[in-house]
Amino acid sequence: MTTTASTTAASTTAPVADARALGLAHYAARGVLEHVLARHGVTFQQQIALRAAVTADAPQTPDDLVAQVRGSLKVDPADIRATLDELLARQLLVADGAHLRPTDAGRELVAAVGAETAPITARVWGGIPAEDLAAAGRVLALVTERANAELAALTA
Repeated sequence: MTTTASTTAASTTAPVADARALGLAHYAARGVLEHVLARHGVTFQQQIALRAAVTADAPQTPDDLVAQVRGSLKVDPADIRATLDELLARQLLVADGAHLRPTDAGRELVAAVGAETAPITARVWGGIPAEDLAAAGRVLALVTERANAELAALTA
C-alpha cells in the first residue's frame, strides 16, 4: 500500500479543540459516571448536589447548595431544590437547622462512586503528558469563563 504525503499529514495532524470536541469528551465521561451512578440508583444531578455537600468546608444552606449546583450545571433552581428534596427523602442529606448535612450514607455513597470510578479515570487520563493536561486545563478554564459570561449576558 502506498501512502501519499497528504494522507500521512492528515492522519498525524492533531484534532482542533472546538465546542463539538468538548461536548463529545464531556458526554463520554459523563456516560461512564452515569453508568456507575445507575448502579446506586442516583442521578447525575443528585450526585453533583450530594458531592457539593460532602466536600464543603462548612455546613451548607439549601440556598448555598442551589447556587453551587446551578454554577456547575446551569439548571433551574426549582429543579435543584427538587433534587435536594430527593436526597433528603433518601436520607443522604439531613436538615440540621438552616443547614443541610450529608449523612453517613451520603458520605459512603460519594466514597463508593469515587472508588468505582477511580480506576476508570486512571485509564482515561493515564499517559497524557503533564504539559498537555496543563494546556488543556488553561483552554478549558478560558472557555468556561467566556461561556459563563455569554450566558450571563443572555440571561441578564
